[in-house]
Amino acid sequence: MEFGKLSPVELEKVVFKLPDDAPLNKRVLTGTTASAFRINLGLTNWGFSQWAGNLYPPQIKEKDFLHYYSRQFNSIELNATHYKLYGAGTIAKWKQASPSGFLFCPKMFKEVTHKGSLMGTKALVEEFCEAIKSFDDRLGPLFIQLPETYSANRMSELLEFLNYLPKTYTFFLEVRHPDWFLSSQLFDHLQALGIGAVLTDTAGRRDCAHMQLTIPKAFIRFVANDQHPTDYKRIDEWAERIKYWKNNGLEELSFFVHSPDEGKVLEIAAYAIERFNAVFEAGLKPLRLGGYTLF
Repeated sequence: MEFGKLSPVELEKVVFKLPDDAPLNKRVLTGTTASAFRINLGLTNWGFSQWAGNLYPPQIKEKDFLHYYSRQFNSIELNATHYKLYGAGTIAKWKQASPSGFLFCPKMFKEVTHKGSLMGTKALVEEFCEAIKSFDDRLGPLFIQLPETYSANRMSELLEFLNYLPKTYTFFLEVRHPDWFLSSQLFDHLQALGIGAVLTDTAGRRDCAHMQLTIPKAFIRFVANDQHPTDYKRIDEWAERIKYWKNNGLEELSFFVHSPDEGKVLEIAAYAIERFNAVFEAGLKPLRLGGYTLF
């Protein structure tokens, strides 16, 4: 992900400390540990050939990428659905290649979100939802990303759009225009609608790590900086914050690791798994880089 990317010199000036929780969180979380808690942790694609010999066997074929990916991670931030609507046949192959319990978390089709007004997109939303229906019990939360130019002046349009989303799915919304973070108005509406708010932790846009929980579930897009020392300190802080949320009623966490250089993302993900297991007993399978001979 390039959003919020800074140069090494600029990184040295960033204060990465997470903000305090928003007041809304006390209304959303019960204050007691939820009876069940699930954590989805993964990356944004499985098709990175440079992982051969590390996450994947050295001579792996492209058709086998998902098989190996899904036996190391338990979910995927499925950005592919942002660019194309996939049919039931392709989705069936993805499900067959991955084990039971693995979740796909699709991103809303860009023809809905990045082509101007959200009005008049109901048919496209229905087409998107019909396409992803084939995931069945392997479908995780869905997320809708709005472009950085989509400002808070379009609140009424956005709310009308959100109101006609099907209630059968768990949706999260990612906004990027700075105006959305100047008040809690949008987040109050999301809470009323039962829609989650994506938290994006990226160096150049600290306002996107807004700490607003609008439902008792969290969707975090963590953008590392190619193994910069601060990447690990940021993971440490997230582990403590998630532990607090888990102890106060968080029911589900989706945590997806990004980095501009995908060749360097695996070590960050491995560290996140290690810290989450140690700090709040996430129960995640440790990432075994180079352990492909196990399969």
